[in-house]
Amino acid sequence: MARRKRSALLPLRIAGTGAFLPAKTLTNEDLARFLDTSDEWIRTRTGIRLRHVLAEGEVPAQMGVAAAGRALAMAGKSAAEVDLLLAATNVPEEPIPGTAPHLAAGLGLKKAPFLDVTAGCAGFLYALALAGAWLRAGLARTALVVGTEAPSRFVDWSDRATCVLFGDGAGAVVLERSAGGSGILGLALRGDPAKLHLLRIEAGGVRLPASGATVQAKKHYLQMEGKGLFRAAVGMMAEATRAAAAQAGLSLQDIDWVIPHQANLRIIEALTKRLGLPEGRVVVNIDRVANTSTASIPIALDELVRAGKVEGGQILALTAFGAGASYGTVILRW
Repeated sequence: MARRKRSALLPLRIAGTGAFLPAKTLTNEDLARFLDTSDEWIRTRTGIRLRHVLAEGEVPAQMGVAAAGRALAMAGKSAAEVDLLLAATNVPEEPIPGTAPHLAAGLGLKKAPFLDVTAGCAGFLYALALAGAWLRAGLARTALVVGTEAPSRFVDWSDRATCVLFGDGAGAVVLERSAGGSGILGLALRGDPAKLHLLRIEAGGVRLPASGATVQAKKHYLQMEGKGLFRAAVGMMAEATRAAAAQAGLSLQDIDWVIPHQANLRIIEALTKRLGLPEGRVVVNIDRVANTSTASIPIALDELVRAGKVEGGQILALTAFGAGASYGTVILRW
């Protein structure tokens, strides 16, 4: 279709993508063996059939290292060429020093700066925008952005309202400056702190440090207000997508692929309908990977790229929402 050529807001190229999912899987039938649930109950409400989870003793950071390694291999680059590493995650490897230094150590980085980006499930988009700005400012030549999450380690496996939704995984992209027309064309990152209560882990921070009482009260598990989150998510992602498209000088019909955060199939379907998009242009893999939080968009992007479905010049819209509430959309030309 015809495009109006626009200069990229952040001129960059995604030189490589990568993803990693743990070998261990849990099907809905597996969950039904110890929860009051069923395959039908989960599928009709979420669209999920199975999820990948870390086995006991597996180190979460190794997922991010593996995904990053695959992205670097696709880009034809070595870890020594990375001069910026951003790790998007909700719950870090350790409260101090976080996740990014563990990824840097696993990749063998020497002096490249690294930091964690925490912005709910929209964290990967925030990190992507931050890396793009870093590249444009000339502070780096090659950036590595990793979304990695291990929800299996912080959900209550006796609570069917939350534990059935999530899976572990990691996704990564390698970014470099572009002299061509590729890059981020539109960017709409938003925050609505009035909704911070919708998704949270109450204990373990400085407000409510860990104690016997917080463990007993199960305050270290993820808590979610599902109905409120559903209503907010659809509107937030739709608003951000329209705003990002307008900034890019594009109509929604100009978008070739929409990759939404894989939180719930009903949310994705409602978003697709609200934006008036053909279902064939909206990427869905939640049935096979569940909600992998900050990793969901880069995992879906990697699947799309490796399937040969993304062509040079195509327009992609990446949109997400998450705890905070943080949300947004990034529109880029491939």
